[in-house]
Amino acid sequence: MPVTSRPSTRAALWLLLFATLLLGACSRQKKPPPPVAEGSMRSERAEIPDGQLYAPEIADSAPEHAPDLSDLVEPTPRTEPRSRYGNHSPYKVLGRTYRVMDSAKGYVERGVASWYGKKFHGRPTSSFEPYDMYAFTAAHKTLPLPTYVRVTNLENQRSVVLRVNDRGPFVADRLIDLSYAAAMRLGVVQRGTAMVEVRALDVDDPDHAGVAEPAPESTVKASVARVWLQLGSFSDRRNAERLRRQLEGRFSGEATIQTATVEGRRLFRLRMGPWEHAADAVALERQIRDSGIADPRIITD
Repeated sequence: MPVTSRPSTRAALWLLLFATLLLGACSRQKKPPPPVAEGSMRSERAEIPDGQLYAPEIADSAPEHAPDLSDLVEPTPRTEPRSRYGNHSPYKVLGRTYRVMDSAKGYVERGVASWYGKKFHGRPTSSFEPYDMYAFTAAHKTLPLPTYVRVTNLENQRSVVLRVNDRGPFVADRLIDLSYAAAMRLGVVQRGTAMVEVRALDVDDPDHAGVAEPAPESTVKASVARVWLQLGSFSDRRNAERLRRQLEGRFSGEATIQTATVEGRRLFRLRMGPWEHAADAVALERQIRDSGIADPRIITD
């Protein structure tokens, strides 16, 4: 009596139907990724420490033929609704949690600026706007998107108005990531980093709503920042001296102990510097951090 093939035929039909459904599901258009800096693109940039200057093997860089950006017009601050994407709070990147500010009003901070360029040109920012390295934009970890800011390079006093529409940088002590155009205007491209002041602009204040004006010469001289590398702050001087001995002879530059009184407490701060350019402090910061001896941070006064 011949063996029937009906069960195997039925199984083959079910297998064909399952494969067809699976293929159809895969071909459907995917929804946009979450509106935070948790995606692979954001984490990828978070792991690039100024690659264009200090790690040339990383693919981010300036354009091969730099265009003339001298006539590029700074954005005019205006009232905009919060971006639908990029304002989720809290969010986590590389194991660290960040909270987006409720308002940018009154925000002023100094810190290290870096920049990002060709590698991310045309790719979506955290706000889902395409990144344009030839526009005056920036990335910040906690300012609402979008926010208009005036960024001043404290090393040469150049200033520019930028529109913050992205998240980052998620590396060490970086405060802000500049677009290539912004970095060119501020003179940051060649060194890769600079100490800057970031000041949020209030669009309701007529004095803050326009393009940044050059600072008076007296203000320029008074606001030149000194860049330090702080290796630790201790209530017991012996701990500061112990760390200084561990660092002695291992790195270029000498660490000094400075005393300060904070909220009635006397502190002993171990610092190296000062430097004229943040890039010099950044290079040493990496060396010390990689050694595991201390967890340095860049500061200015």
